[in-house]
Amino acid sequence: MYYFAYASNLNKKQMQERCPNAKPVSVVTLSHYRLVFVGWSRKWRGGYANIQPFRGEKVIGAVYELPDEDMKKLDRYEDCPATYNRLNVILNDDLGRRIDAVSYIRAGRAEPTPPSKEYLAVIEQGCRDWGIL
Repeated sequence: MYYFAYASNLNKKQMQERCPNAKPVSVVTLSHYRLVFVGWSRKWRGGYANIQPFRGEKVIGAVYELPDEDMKKLDRYEDCPATYNRLNVILNDDLGRRIDAVSYIRAGRAEPTPPSKEYLAVIEQGCRDWGIL
């Protein structure tokens, strides 16, 4: 199964710890969504990442190929379906190829909340891991 990673799940070290059999595939774009920070994460002491539909915007992320057992681990880590729900997404890679994948979107509404510097550092490292920054 293809998984669309954004925010801290771009961090290859973190993904390796969570999903040891994850295979990095490519950098991709999710059209008509935007990245936001909402709610409160006790772990990160600030807002956590989410994607929201928003015409004309895009989220740059990455695709991993995950075996079923790793996807189940990721569901547990992402507290799916209590905090996040799975979302089928259509992505495009740098060559314009379409990739059908699964990602996570926040279940219910949450107020915008700034992320912590620590959380942003993990996200920035993930962007560097993929050559996005």
